[in-house]
Amino acid sequence: MPESTTNGEHAECDAAVTLAFSVLGKRWNGMILSSLGAGATTFVGLRRAVSGISDTVLSDRLAELTAAGLAERAVDAGPPITVAYELTDAGRRLLPVLDQLGAWARENLAPAPTPAP
Repeated sequence: MPESTTNGEHAECDAAVTLAFSVLGKRWNGMILSSLGAGATTFVGLRRAVSGISDTVLSDRLAELTAAGLAERAVDAGPPITVAYELTDAGRRLLPVLDQLGAWARENLAPAPTPAP
């Protein structure tokens, strides 16, 4: 672990990492962002892509990601009216980081055990 510096650089890094993980560390957010990396999709499309998430949690997470400026909600007045979610520029800039995190996990973490049938 890096040592703290007298000018506070390490403390600032810790604050930035803490801030990043306050959004990215929440369950499902990484999976939602990765799914949106494939392109804009509807709520139903996201629910299918992120297996196991409830509608309520997906709705809450989308609101959080939108408030954080990583995703946006686009409404097409139709007819029919359709709502899609997509990444913002900031969200798209996060995709390489998520790819690197996935590569690190494949190399360094054991896969999660699969439940017995």
